[in-house]
Amino acid sequence: MSDTHEPAAGPATEGRLTLIATAPMGLEAVVARELRGLGYDQQTVENGRVRFRADERAICRANLWLRTADRVLVEMAVFPATTFEELFQGVRAIPWEEWIPADGHFIVNGRSHQSQLSSVPACQKVAEKALVERLRQRHPLQWFPKSGARYSVEVSLLKDVATITLDTTGPGLHKRGYRKLVTEAPIKETLAAAMVLLSRWHPDRPFLDPCCGSGTIPIEAALIGHNLAPGLHRSFDAEAWGCIPARLWEEAREEGFDLADYDRKLDICGSDIDGAALELAQQHLRAVGLSRSVRLEQRPLQEIEREAAYGYLITNPPYGERMGEREAVEDLYRDIGRLARRLQDWSVFVITAHKGFERFFGRRADRKRKLYNGRIECDLYQYQGPYHGRRAPGTGEDG
Repeated sequence: MSDTHEPAAGPATEGRLTLIATAPMGLEAVVARELRGLGYDQQTVENGRVRFRADERAICRANLWLRTADRVLVEMAVFPATTFEELFQGVRAIPWEEWIPADGHFIVNGRSHQSQLSSVPACQKVAEKALVERLRQRHPLQWFPKSGARYSVEVSLLKDVATITLDTTGPGLHKRGYRKLVTEAPIKETLAAAMVLLSRWHPDRPFLDPCCGSGTIPIEAALIGHNLAPGLHRSFDAEAWGCIPARLWEEAREEGFDLADYDRKLDICGSDIDGAALELAQQHLRAVGLSRSVRLEQRPLQEIEREAAYGYLITNPPYGERMGEREAVEDLYRDIGRLARRLQDWSVFVITAHKGFERFFGRRADRKRKLYNGRIECDLYQYQGPYHGRRAPGTGEDG
């Protein structure tokens, strides 16, 4: 996507904060690439997360711009904890008063894996007691009203090491705000965006989702095509925190609106045989202001014809996990294979949990990538067209 605008690089990478962008398994590298695009190069990629160094401004920009991450956390402390006393002292040593005011609505959640402190409720209770004791050093209160902004603290124990984090996001980043209603088997917005980014689709190329359902994949493609920050029209927990100046959020949103490219012409089509699902898709397009950017059609795969060359077919078809559905889904995969052969110069990307997909599609994938649609382990089957990732004739761009 060589000629799309990127948000400007953030402030100096030697920020005083360690932030964590959490990610679904298999998407860590995609999240890391997004963070580098935002200018945050000091990073460490781990299972399910990307740690990066930045300042308070990055909290705003990462929440607004990250398409494939789940949430953005502040890493408050990391320390060994094999006893409740070690956990208590470690949490109490954190300068919570710099983050949480006297009326802050703080919540302590917990996780424990392969650790001596295995009782999560006990760990939460100890951590909250330590947090309250620390706050009382600044605020001489007998009890805290918790009537103000929300501060979600997590105590995560892994192999006797405690990681204490503060969630800046609130509801997960997949909640863009446009999808109020969903079909029976929706795909998360973050995974849909990841499929588009992994495909290396360029906004100048045609785009088709022939099993679009309520429209999530085409909508995420349109957001990418117009360079729209996915978090522009929602709020985040940290927006209400007094420790992060409101002007930083204002500047980050101004950057997002300034970099939006509404004038770019997009050839994005979503089709499905389910009229009710397409009605939802149309509502979602109106909600996000992209009705003119995505064309919706009600038609079976056998009737789909596209004249445009060198496009991208990206879809999340049914998986056939219920009794009686498997045969119909396998016929659908055959139809996707026939459609791909009609679109012989297109690149094709299909995600499914069905292990026999390639047999019914009619061809082995050029590449497969393991991803998770919620808790369902899937494969992203990748079929690369003749100009995938290279300059397509007559387009004047690199794919």
